[in-house]
Amino acid sequence: MLRTVAATAYLTPLREGGSLPGLVEADDDGMYVVKFRGAGQGTASLVAEVIVGELSRRLGVRVPELVRITIDGRTARLEPDEEVQELLNSSAGENLGMDYLPGSFGYDGIHWQPPAPEAATIRWIDAFAANIDRTWRNPNLLIWHRDLWAIDHGAALVFQHAWPPLERWATRRYDLSEHILAPVADTLGRAQLDALDAALAARITPELLDEVLNLVPGDWLLTMNAAIGDDRDAAAWRARYREYLLARLTDRAPWRPELAPVSS
Repeated sequence: MLRTVAATAYLTPLREGGSLPGLVEADDDGMYVVKFRGAGQGTASLVAEVIVGELSRRLGVRVPELVRITIDGRTARLEPDEEVQELLNSSAGENLGMDYLPGSFGYDGIHWQPPAPEAATIRWIDAFAANIDRTWRNPNLLIWHRDLWAIDHGAALVFQHAWPPLERWATRRYDLSEHILAPVADTLGRAQLDALDAALAARITPELLDEVLNLVPGDWLLTMNAAIGDDRDAAAWRARYREYLLARLTDRAPWRPELAPVSS
């Protein structure tokens, strides 16, 4: 399970994101960037954060530690901003925290670039998970102590919002030309990218997916799907995620990164 901490103080909103994440202090003396269950997409973005973030970590990508962070309903009383008050009131209970990296700064591709295999790995995972972010408009990459850290995977796994037919998700294409790391990743060349594709796909086994899926609190899975009237339990939802993710590996030709086409 993800480590659990309790929020002790809400420090400031981070208004760069549409879901209004906030910087929160916790009872372990740590600071976390928190995504709230009461935000617009509810627990769906939290589920995607855990699945894609923890899968990325197991495939060698640096991802800040993820924790379950409990928000007391009384926290909102100390917040003067009405929008934040409403968000905190609707987010009582367990939310998702990401370890805050003090002094980090956003990746711009100019002053520093990661090694090509690292860039190619991040792009491959984004293509696999259909992460609609990680473009120049919204990089979601930080540089901290001269290392690259991947953050904010809440926009991935788009299938979970509508559960389309399995074959449609499995062959969903991914716009490689938009990825912020494409110029670095493509310095590997086709043969190396093909080898990387085979190696990463082989590591995503049913056992690995079960390990990652079991980190998702069952309450988040049930809450996000209550609106569609599906009464399957958390274990059945995890099995459904595993089915969809494994299907994505079966035919990788429609989405896997080879060489990104040049944008016109």
